[in-house]
Amino acid sequence: MSQDPSAPSAPSAKPAKPAKGGADAPESKYRATLNMPDTPFPMRGDLPKREAGWVAEWEAKGIYGKLRAARQGAPKFVLHDGPPYANGVIHIGHAANKILKDMIVKARQLAGFDASYVPGWDCHGLPIENQIEKTFGRNLSREDVQAKARVYAAEQIDGQRNDFKRLGVLGDWARPYRTMDFGNEANEIRALKKIIERGHVYRGLKPVYWCFDCGSSLAEFEIEYADKKSQTLDVAFLSAEPAKLAAAFGLPSLAKDAFAVIWTTTAWTIPANQALNVHPELTYALVDTPKGLLVLAESLVEKATTRYGFAADEVKVLATTTGAKLEHLTFKHPLTQVHAGYDRVAPVYLADYVSAEDGTGIVHAAPAYGVDDFNSCIANGLKFDDILNPVQGNGVYEAELPLFGGQHIWKAAPVVLETLREHGRLLASTDIVHSYPHCWRHKTPVIFRAAAQWFVRMDEEEGGNKGVFTVEKPAKTLRQTALDAIDQTTFYPENGRARLRDMIANRPDWCISRQRNWGVPLPFFLHKVTGELHPDTLAFMDRAAALVEQGGVEAWAKLDPAEWLGEQAAEYSKSTDILDVWFDSGTTFFHVLNGERGSHAHAGHLQGPEADLYLEGHDQHRGWFHSSLLAACAIYGRAPYKGLLTHGFTVDGQGRKMSKSLGNTVAPQEISNKMGAEIIRLWAASTDYSGDLGIDDKILARVVDGYRRIRNTLRFLLANTSDFNPASDAVPVSELLEIDRYALARAAQLQADILSHYERYEFHPVVARLQVYCSEDLGAFYLDILKDRLYTSAAGSHARRSAQTALWQITHAMLRWMAPFLSFTAEEAWQVFDGGRSTSGTIFTETYWDFGERGEGHDSVADAELLAKWARIRALREEANRRIEDVRTRGDVGASLQANLFITIGRQDEQGARLLADLRSLGDDLKFVLIVSGVELAEGHATQIEVNPSKAAKCERCWHYRDDVGVNPEHPTICGRCDSNLHGDGEHRAHA
Repeated sequence: MSQDPSAPSAPSAKPAKPAKGGADAPESKYRATLNMPDTPFPMRGDLPKREAGWVAEWEAKGIYGKLRAARQGAPKFVLHDGPPYANGVIHIGHAANKILKDMIVKARQLAGFDASYVPGWDCHGLPIENQIEKTFGRNLSREDVQAKARVYAAEQIDGQRNDFKRLGVLGDWARPYRTMDFGNEANEIRALKKIIERGHVYRGLKPVYWCFDCGSSLAEFEIEYADKKSQTLDVAFLSAEPAKLAAAFGLPSLAKDAFAVIWTTTAWTIPANQALNVHPELTYALVDTPKGLLVLAESLVEKATTRYGFAADEVKVLATTTGAKLEHLTFKHPLTQVHAGYDRVAPVYLADYVSAEDGTGIVHAAPAYGVDDFNSCIANGLKFDDILNPVQGNGVYEAELPLFGGQHIWKAAPVVLETLREHGRLLASTDIVHSYPHCWRHKTPVIFRAAAQWFVRMDEEEGGNKGVFTVEKPAKTLRQTALDAIDQTTFYPENGRARLRDMIANRPDWCISRQRNWGVPLPFFLHKVTGELHPDTLAFMDRAAALVEQGGVEAWAKLDPAEWLGEQAAEYSKSTDILDVWFDSGTTFFHVLNGERGSHAHAGHLQGPEADLYLEGHDQHRGWFHSSLLAACAIYGRAPYKGLLTHGFTVDGQGRKMSKSLGNTVAPQEISNKMGAEIIRLWAASTDYSGDLGIDDKILARVVDGYRRIRNTLRFLLANTSDFNPASDAVPVSELLEIDRYALARAAQLQADILSHYERYEFHPVVARLQVYCSEDLGAFYLDILKDRLYTSAAGSHARRSAQTALWQITHAMLRWMAPFLSFTAEEAWQVFDGGRSTSGTIFTETYWDFGERGEGHDSVADAELLAKWARIRALREEANRRIEDVRTRGDVGASLQANLFITIGRQDEQGARLLADLRSLGDDLKFVLIVSGVELAEGHATQIEVNPSKAAKCERCWHYRDDVGVNPEHPTICGRCDSNLHGDGEHRAHA
């Protein structure tokens, strides 16, 4: 039978009754003789009104500084904060993330580690730059954008910082790291230099993801996939060498025009076609059709010709050959006859990426707009300068492009398609919806676009992509180094390993340059003719870092090249590219964690570069985890973290993604103002973060109920230890009553379980176990039994001090278990419980309670037999409670204290014999365990429990029904044990 300690028989706002079952009894004149519990710790937390004051008090007292002082010289634990973006008000996902970090840091602090937490912010990049453009227009100078962006980011940080502090997150809020701090900007340049020196950086023309809204290249991890409607095209390329084509198929000649047919979903790439690709081992057919002779993959002939509207009897395969025989044959651009600007041929190249799963088995190559196309064309001798790239950064064809110049590619696509149709080169077209890459900021489609960019190489050098200024070439490629580092990393949950490994194994080279204003510069001078870096680039990078350290990225923007280059300035142009914002956050380990970096306030303290843990949402496998891994492996040859923890996204109670349109968003600020930030913390702790984190009003209501159960239990513990002085009143473990030793053993057992979960950064099992412990182990069992002894025994008696000793230790332990997630409540209770005895005045400088520190006899605390014995007794007690409840329902007894039990225990097996011995060992104290007025034990063939109403009188003071009520004529309404407790030597309790 579960019972909350806040039930009528437990301490509440008013003094409680001595035992359960007598709430309707009249006020007794002996009430003043009871040891009624008292505590200033209120039943109602009143969290929304009081939490803000506690936050201010923590700041005024310098609690974070006290934590650092308390752990000076202790082993370090570093959770490196993944910087949230300094833009906008925090949402519930931010709150969950920061609370998880805070819980882990506090749990490690309580475990004895010097667990510092330095919060950070990501300050550069496009979202802030876009915000500046929206506010002030798009025609600002670079210097103006940078100045306004810096002010805006600082304002956003202040707002977010206040919200995070309001959530009870402890950290070095006065000295966070910000990627826009001059020292961090400078060290980012120094990190780039180290990566360059290790041969990982090159400049090359290569197709990269390009967002028209960003006006810049994107990294792989800035891409997400969404459905997009496109039109497919089957386009015919006329053979420019019919005789050679006939020979390739073993024919003497061709009787009709012959065409290689390609299939694509990107009509806008057709104007930039420069080649055709076939698979060398595929079989290709020359097919006679009403539209001429068509070259198609043999396995796709039927599907393709049906798509073109040909009847089966109109189609005939004349000959077949392998793709290898078609190599270097040429075909005319499909718009050759339309405009002289397209009068060119497309040679056939062999490429393994071509397949016959769909389409035609022939792929048209526009090398500026596809990685495979680019690699194939370059491998076959196409020069960088010969690559056609008519699409500008804003998505508009350059004006000189024949037929389509000046048009945006998405609007031009149907025009291209119609032009092909009008001139007989379009064999088929249909609408499809397919998964397509989108910018994860703008949610708009992106393209691959060749641009001269700076890359971090994943594999061996290829072609002209040589590393610049290589000083030390690593033994392994960056890809292999990163994959090896993943094997050395611990993942929470483990499935994150495969996800990150797959992304690293299959990703292209990292494009680290962007064509924007607000970011850390690539401080290069490029020769205006050759495009080569200045020979003194590495030295200039050192100077640039020193310059930025004094004046920020603005100092580089203002630099006149003549100041450094002198007469050479006329030959070189200063780079205006900035580093990818993922390079910003991905290199924070280098200057925030690393003790060698002297420019940051925390550098010497955190002593990196390897953090114990990185923690973010699972989308950061392609984001911050990913970029940090590559940067650290490029610099140090290892990961910057020992462990990676990922959590899911916040969703509503139905598992739907939160959106304003659905009206299912939950703002942490509103919850704090209505229920208290403590409820958000408990929700975050009680939710399994390995999946999505559901939250809505119903879920929060359940969290509030759980909070009340814990708070009421805590209030009972505080109230019943309020007059306990451990220095003078504590009872040695060996002299504790048996049930008190059991209670400590059970608490120690629970603590071992809780700490094992904390070691694995698991919180929801801790919350679940704590709630069960409060309601079942304490409320429904130990505290329920203890009330009689606490209230009716003499205040300083051994029996009461034994109970208080156990409660005092349990309270110590429980406050520490709670502190990582119920931080406000644990700290509030600590101020009452500790009473100023600790020097720091805060629960967070404490360590987990040592149940063995109470001296002689502590080995029995963890005694397995004691736990097993009382587990059997508890099972019997639960059965007795069920039988009493049945009799109560019939109206034969009122309170359980009115009942006498006759218990027969079957001794046929060892279990029965052990249980009977357990019960007999308690002697007369068994009735206190069962909360009845009398118990008689007997042996029999089966276990049975008989409930009978007591015929004795009820004691006015303790409410037990006893034959010795009135034994003292001067006190005719109380029993003999109450008389002894009040006027004699006091009753003897041995077990309970």
